[in-house]
Amino acid sequence: METRAGDPGPFARFDLSRVDSPAFVVDAAKLRANLAVLADIRDRAGIKMLAALKAFSMWRVAPLIGEFLDGVCTSGLWEARLAAEHFAGEIATYCAAYKAEDLAEICRLSDHVIFNTPDQLARLRPVLEASGERFDVGLRINPLHPEGEVPRYDPCAPHSRLGFPVDQLRDEHLDGVSGLHVHSLCEQDFEPLRRTWEALRPRIERWFPRLKWLNFGGGHHITRADYQRDELVAFLQQVRAETGCELYLEPGEAVALDAGILVGTILDTVWNGMPLAILDVSATCHMPDVIEAPYRPALLGEPEDGTPVRLGGPSCLAGDVIGDYFLPVAAAPGSRLAFLDQAHYSMVKTTTFNGVPLPSIWLWDSAEGSLECVRRFGWEEFRDRLS
Repeated sequence: METRAGDPGPFARFDLSRVDSPAFVVDAAKLRANLAVLADIRDRAGIKMLAALKAFSMWRVAPLIGEFLDGVCTSGLWEARLAAEHFAGEIATYCAAYKAEDLAEICRLSDHVIFNTPDQLARLRPVLEASGERFDVGLRINPLHPEGEVPRYDPCAPHSRLGFPVDQLRDEHLDGVSGLHVHSLCEQDFEPLRRTWEALRPRIERWFPRLKWLNFGGGHHITRADYQRDELVAFLQQVRAETGCELYLEPGEAVALDAGILVGTILDTVWNGMPLAILDVSATCHMPDVIEAPYRPALLGEPEDGTPVRLGGPSCLAGDVIGDYFLPVAAAPGSRLAFLDQAHYSMVKTTTFNGVPLPSIWLWDSAEGSLECVRRFGWEEFRDRLS
């Protein structure tokens, strides 16, 4: 299982006993730093930058995001509603398949409504025309150029349902379409984007005069320390010049990279061929990508050696295992631990499977020292979603 690195940053000095367990703790200062990097790219390249709510939807920090970025991108009606209620700026909505009954409200809320296939757009065009709203229509295309390291996270993997295959694109498919959306990366640096564009450009360049904008989607790890930001800026400037289009990026993970931890407590220990510890943090309920990707999240303060302990959650799922770790604390009930880089794609994916409680949500500012409990979840959250 791959270990996904995390930068502890100011969390190295955070007192884990100050919050509930389990709990997500998000650092506003790190968010500001990430957003400043994204805004700098936006300003130097002359593009627009949208935050992807699918990765990080903590609307308590929406005003902070609005200070730096141009808006948000959403994945359907409920995220569009969240965006309209709490986030500033533009709203770009893409869904692999819209329900006709949702579309009128999506059109009312969104500045861009992006379709996955020309057939769906043609079938639902009467709904768009009847809405009376002003918005741009977009079409997501599949550049048929796989760059992903894990097939299940690669929108260009064989037989992908995401985006219309570019080799099938015809003139009539762009009738009434203002822009093309291309999302083909996942946690990657600049070179895969450059290669994707080199493969895609010859296939679509004849339509540049018809297009108002191009959206390069998400998956860009721009706020990672080793990302080639100057090269990205030069590339975006070049694409703007050669296409005449307004450009969009939709970072998700990059907004909250290394900005959050998940705090947990050891509940029990047992020996079964190796030391085992059961936490109140669950992979399946709180960090499902640990199982789905799979990956091993970095542990705050983990030493370089010691006796490995297998950490798992409290659910009945046999595979609810987080990983094997050298512990920075005693392998004993009551010891607190924290997993790094858990603000994105963990908070948005939590479940109450097996009656496992949801982590509370805390907002810390490592620069100012403030700490606020944003939300605690009672058992009603579990009860009320079942009947």
